[in-house]
Amino acid sequence: MGLGLSTVERMTRARGDLRMGVPVLLRNCRDALLIVAVESLSDERLVAMRGLGPLQLVLTARRAETLKTPAYDGDLLRVAVPHGAGLDWLRALADPADDLRFPLKGPLRSLRDGPAALHRAAIALTKSAPLLPAVVAVSVTPDLAEAEALTHLSLTEIQPELDRASPLHPVSAARVPMAAAGAGRVHVLRPEDGGPEHYAIEVGRPDRDKPVLARLHSACFTGDVLGSLKCDCGPQLHAALAQMGAEGAGILLYLNQEGRGIGLANKMRAYSLQDQGFDTVEANHRLGFEDDERDFRIGADILREMGFSSVRLLTNNPRKIAMMAAAGITVAERVPLHVGQTDQNAAYLATKAAKSGHLP
Repeated sequence: MGLGLSTVERMTRARGDLRMGVPVLLRNCRDALLIVAVESLSDERLVAMRGLGPLQLVLTARRAETLKTPAYDGDLLRVAVPHGAGLDWLRALADPADDLRFPLKGPLRSLRDGPAALHRAAIALTKSAPLLPAVVAVSVTPDLAEAEALTHLSLTEIQPELDRASPLHPVSAARVPMAAAGAGRVHVLRPEDGGPEHYAIEVGRPDRDKPVLARLHSACFTGDVLGSLKCDCGPQLHAALAQMGAEGAGILLYLNQEGRGIGLANKMRAYSLQDQGFDTVEANHRLGFEDDERDFRIGADILREMGFSSVRLLTNNPRKIAMMAAAGITVAERVPLHVGQTDQNAAYLATKAAKSGHLP
């Protein structure tokens, strides 16, 4: 048996490399693209990459909307990096923090020739890191990866891995008495792709043959831990556990998909934009993300792993219901969960209803 790395292992290494500012090489049958995340790019690395050829800045179409620049590739924008442009120029285009102070960033020369599949994969990989969806790219020869000992991935490897939900495996479980229920048990599940672990909190002894009262709760450090008044996450978490305790059984899945799947650092960037007057959806778009980047198939996989096939889902989010059904979990009932409205989050909740379709 050889010691070569599998696709999953190289994907995990690629995410770590991008976070550290180390280049990653993406290739298909004809082309190869060396990429570095703008967020972690250094001056020295920028100089080295410039020596390999003309640089491109790759952004999402959402970010292009803010920059008022046509995204000729549909879902992404490729911009020629001027010869004298440095890190400040790149970061000003990638990060909306100073958009209001420095609104004029052009003129930009958009690129529209040649295939964009590798650029698209670069953005998807960077999102999964999770970093700002912005990369500096340069076309190179495929043998550069071996010469420089770089992590390399082919397009046929990347997309299937990004499209699938990584299999989850139980790691450990133990009894944890809780305020909501004396009989509680916490299960830790770990994905094969090296991503964050997820947790299943089992209240009582739920019957696997009946629809279980269930909640898919995405991690919210600010709401769950700090008691932030900007969202309703903390109250929802505790109300769901309390309802399960009152009924005597239930399962709460605590999914590590902070900030609707964009990570805590990007969530704080979004909060900063909200302080400038943008709503939660607008803030995500200005950063280059979609409204919601979460993957609720993770929840379906955990439920199946634990022997559940049908749920009474505590949610106001129709997307969760649709994803459960698409993943083969029957939603026998939608149980509304309305708690935690404050003066500070009233506009946020109104935006979720108006723009994200959250149910009454």
